[in-house]
Amino acid sequence: MSITHKMPYEWLIGLRYTRAGRRSGRNSFISFISLISVAGIGLGVAALIVVLSIMNGFRKDVTDRMLSVLAHIEVVDTRGGMPAWRESMQDALKNPAVKAAAPFVQSQGMLLRDGAMRPALIRGVLPAEEPKVSDVAKTVREGSLDALRPGEFNIVLGYALARSLGLQVGDKVTMALAQAQVTPAGMLPRMRTFTVVGLFQSGHYEFDNGMAFVHMDDAQKMERLAAPSGIRLRIDDIHKAPQVAEQLQASMPGHLLVRDWSKQNKTWFAAVQTEKKMMLIVMTLIITVAAFNLVSTLVMTVTDKQADIAILRTLGSSPRSIMKIFMIQGALIGTLGTLAGVALGVIVALNIGVIVPFFEHLAGGQILSSEIYQSSALPSDLRWPDVFGIGGIAVLMAFLATIYPSYAASRVKPAEALRYE
Repeated sequence: MSITHKMPYEWLIGLRYTRAGRRSGRNSFISFISLISVAGIGLGVAALIVVLSIMNGFRKDVTDRMLSVLAHIEVVDTRGGMPAWRESMQDALKNPAVKAAAPFVQSQGMLLRDGAMRPALIRGVLPAEEPKVSDVAKTVREGSLDALRPGEFNIVLGYALARSLGLQVGDKVTMALAQAQVTPAGMLPRMRTFTVVGLFQSGHYEFDNGMAFVHMDDAQKMERLAAPSGIRLRIDDIHKAPQVAEQLQASMPGHLLVRDWSKQNKTWFAAVQTEKKMMLIVMTLIITVAAFNLVSTLVMTVTDKQADIAILRTLGSSPRSIMKIFMIQGALIGTLGTLAGVALGVIVALNIGVIVPFFEHLAGGQILSSEIYQSSALPSDLRWPDVFGIGGIAVLMAFLATIYPSYAASRVKPAEALRYE
């Protein structure tokens, strides 16, 4: 027995109505409208998948650049310095998610040269330990992080910060801290001359334009601290940082404040999440408009098939069966459009690195400026939960769009429908 003989007749008729009609021009027109509905849903789904993948790609790219300078988790003592930093490091490393730890000193200061003045976040690190918790050493374009030696008062500057001050490797720059010191001339800011031994470029403008690294011993001398400000940690999975930070906050003794990388850039991540949600809403509305094209398609089909509906009713079909036929037709059109859109969207998202250069070559220009974005490639990060969610929304919208036309079909009266046949 064939598969079609095993299927309920509602499915057989629904499938038949979905296929292209050949008996009349009106049937062909309705089938053309059905094809347009499939294409509309497919393009809407594909566009949403590609847009969200590109937004995810930008977020991942920026996050990676930020984490080249930031640690995954920072632990600081709320009382100022952390005298027992070695013990705190050992306590942190007891957590299986923590892979490495390193001390640091952090302060705010001003950098001065030839009348120019720029604010900077000064971070004191140990060059041998810092690569364990961040990738800042890999971002140094000129000079080396290893050139930060204790007592020599050397400094590694962000590339944009150095350019704004007109500095190059080997130049001198004066650092002024907010803490004042008493002199015969009165209260003056604490100042010291440093030698530029390196320039780093993380690709994140906020860091490249406002951060500097010095040796931790030199930073302690400038700040007159007896101990580091805290410790920085690297974990195995950055997405688990908030959970690991909570665990460390509960397990580590002392007056400690534990904050993960997302908390240090809370405003930026909140803005990205809001932008993604708004984009999701806008693109979902596009899918909704395409899905509700099914309403007009099914209404036209119901009008065209009134004689068929009347015959089915006289043969014993219930209003529920008639409604099921047209819901099956609409659901099939929505499912076909969704599958086509998912396939197209996934293919484009996975090959965006090939497709975009092709169109750039045709247009003779660049979509992204490497001078602004530090990269000329359009990033894409396809996430399957997004794909399944988008597909589910599209199918649901298509199904909802079938309810009214299907209900109208079930209310057709056989006598009136056959009166003019």
